[in-house]
Amino acid sequence: MDLMQFVPMFGNFAFMIAAFVVALSVIVAIHEYGHYIVGRWCGIYAEVFSLGFGPVIYSRVDKRGTTWQVAALPLGGFVKFLGDANAASVGSDGAVAASDQRRTMLGAPLWARTATVAAGPVFNFVLAIAIFAGSIMYQGRSADPLTFGEMRPLPVSFASDLREGDVMVAVEGVLFDDAERTEAISDLVPVQERLDYTVLRDGEEITVEGPYYFPAAVSSVSPRSAADDADIKINDVITAINGVPIYAFAQVQNIVLEADGADLEFEIWRDGETLTKTIAPRRVDLPNPEGGFETRWLIGITGKIFFEEETVSVGPFEAVSLGAQGLWNTVTTSLSAMQHILFGQISTCNLSGPVGIAETSGSMAEQGAQSFIWFIGALSAAVGLINLFPIPVLDGGHLAFYAYEAVTRRKPSDRAVQVFMFVGLSLILSLMMFTILNDTILCP
Repeated sequence: MDLMQFVPMFGNFAFMIAAFVVALSVIVAIHEYGHYIVGRWCGIYAEVFSLGFGPVIYSRVDKRGTTWQVAALPLGGFVKFLGDANAASVGSDGAVAASDQRRTMLGAPLWARTATVAAGPVFNFVLAIAIFAGSIMYQGRSADPLTFGEMRPLPVSFASDLREGDVMVAVEGVLFDDAERTEAISDLVPVQERLDYTVLRDGEEITVEGPYYFPAAVSSVSPRSAADDADIKINDVITAINGVPIYAFAQVQNIVLEADGADLEFEIWRDGETLTKTIAPRRVDLPNPEGGFETRWLIGITGKIFFEEETVSVGPFEAVSLGAQGLWNTVTTSLSAMQHILFGQISTCNLSGPVGIAETSGSMAEQGAQSFIWFIGALSAAVGLINLFPIPVLDGGHLAFYAYEAVTRRKPSDRAVQVFMFVGLSLILSLMMFTILNDTILCP
């Protein structure tokens, strides 16, 4: 047996694990720092801030006496406050003097405990908004009117007479203003190999020929999709499917839909070379803009226009507003998906566990730093949301206990807390085992 055949496989696995650890470490660090800093502001003293569990591989003590450490198992983290019996801040170790009770989590006022616990998910949401807003500011938004930028790499047959700086006026005689842009392309412009473009160049309106506006050029590959498994890359161009010439992304969509899951032979142009890939479309549940989900046959790619659009900068206030909207969309879509899974309306394959998240981390990292950072933002939003669920062990479980205390004016008994914590931990572990089974066997 040639051991060298396993080298690429090991390299891909190591890259995937590294990407997963980086993404998880950033999210956990922000989450736990939220607990730490708000606790400190509220007068609660942190003894230990740990990134990871298990044997400590690095630690230092700051001027406040808090131990900052990195542990060997990078699968989470914790902040241990003064007097905590454990890393989950459940129970007291009974070794704190009466004069220091106010500096403990259990001895702090209800408002201080609530703020400290809620800060973890809130900091995850803030991280998500910051990443989404930063991405928007980095990318900018399309100039108006639409202006041609750099031409994307395409096969020779897609050659264009268009130039960088041309201003779009019409396509095949259909005016291409802001209000009609989407309608003009999807409904009014014929799907054909070559189109006539009317543009404004050096103050003069001219008509030149170019490829179909939305060719079958890959702009993104969904992690763990059929295309991802087939090693389709960003900037690949689909030139034929089952021998049928392809020049529009709409053709790919139609053929994939009609294939009903059957194998399709794709001819791919990549950096001047032609590759052949056999891909079987998969049934995927997608969120509808109006709410709910629809099931479609997909291979897991999105297309893009054949040129870069010139962009204008987006101000910080607009970017933060759009970032907050991105967070809201992520949260509401996630909640809707969970509801539909719970009621059996969509497949449990939409639920990912550690294995699926690790594979997605690797796939997004392979697509570039921008895609990977955006994924960290989306994952941070999901982690913040899940931690707010009213399940003991999670932050939401602690907040539920505090809500009970606020209403009844007394804390729940230690026995009740221990029972609920055991139930919550059992539920979390069971769900984790199911998602691992889901990722590896049921929905590989």
